[in-house]
Amino acid sequence: MPNIKSAIKRTKQIEKRRAQRASQKSDLRTAVKNFEKAVAAQDVDLAKSTLLVAVKKLDKAATKGLIHKNAANRQKSRLMKKLNVLSAPVA
Repeated sequence: MPNIKSAIKRTKQIEKRRAQRASQKSDLRTAVKNFEKAVAAQDVDLAKSTLLVAVKKLDKAATKGLIHKNAANRQKSRLMKKLNVLSAPVA
C-alpha cells in the first residue's frame, strides 16, 4: 500500500478505471452473446435489433480504446456475416 498521498490517489483512480473498463467489456460481450442467441434461434428481427446494439457497443469500445479498432471491425464483420447467412433466402 502506498504511503505518499499522490500514490494513494493514483491507486484509487486506477482501481476505479479498471472497474469501469471491466464493466464496459462485460456489456460488450453480453451484447454480442445476445445477438448470437438470436441467430441461433433463427429470429431475424431480433437478430437485426441486437446487431445494432452490438455494433454500437463495439464502435464505442474502439473509440474509447477499450479494444483495438481493427478488432472491433473484425468482430462487426463476423456478426454481419452471420446475419447475412441467416436472412439469405434458402435455395
